[in-house]
Amino acid sequence: MDDDLWSAIGDPTRRRMLDLLLSQGSATATSLSEHLPVTRQAVAKHLTVLDRVGLVHASTAGREKHYRVDEAQLARAVAQLADVGAAWDARLRRIKRIAETIQKNL
Repeated sequence: MDDDLWSAIGDPTRRRMLDLLLSQGSATATSLSEHLPVTRQAVAKHLTVLDRVGLVHASTAGREKHYRVDEAQLARAVAQLADVGAAWDARLRRIKRIAETIQKNL
């Protein structure tokens, strides 16, 4: 598991930013801040975190940076989450079997 990646995704504002970027294709910090309850400066800091873990990449157009989601890195995160979910499902099935065995023996 990539702790830095999950720490970045763990923030609700950053998850909302990823949603916005996925729906819009690309956006600037200013345009993202219009849809979020945080300042443009806060958005820029969140984008730095997302960029550092490879979830977004910036391209410069004039004086602006346009950010877009790195779909390969996002797919990697989704795969990791699926693995975690499958592991927990297996654990819960084992717990259920143990509980059923205990219940039968009472």
